[in-house]
Amino acid sequence: MERVEREGLKRMRWPRRMPEVPSRVWSDDEWRRIQLGYQAGAMEEKWTVFAEGQTVYCHRSWTGTGYFAVTFEPVERGGWRISQGRIARARSDLVRLFLPSRRREDDAFNLVLLELVLSAIVLGEPARELRAKLEELGRKGAPDPAAVPDGYVAHVFLGQRSE
Repeated sequence: MERVEREGLKRMRWPRRMPEVPSRVWSDDEWRRIQLGYQAGAMEEKWTVFAEGQTVYCHRSWTGTGYFAVTFEPVERGGWRISQGRIARARSDLVRLFLPSRRREDDAFNLVLLELVLSAIVLGEPARELRAKLEELGRKGAPDPAAVPDGYVAHVFLGQRSE
């Protein structure tokens, strides 16, 4: 498997510090796989992820726009965790189009989305609990939460992973 490069991707616009990052500790093997990144190959795949050193960048595949940049650090007893993160302030137009009442800086939603991109998209894990949490948080911001179909939020924000 080849490492994903940043060719054709855009810089993150107006980044802001994430007040919280996922608390998960990734194993050394998972960290090596995260460093390889993930290249979206179809429209249903919404993320391209690559690493430079200990920083991992997550870009929307449609636009190439940077969305997350997170720095990993080794954990004393083994594994890796995210020590700090940045997120683009300007959200995708999809957020305003499909969930207009969602606050642009919904930190809880972004925290779950970031962990899902790394876990479900890059590593290919099922991440059922995280997916359910993303759906729950996405519905909260909708004008009519009951009208949001099952799986809609994950489809719009997370997308799929091809094997």
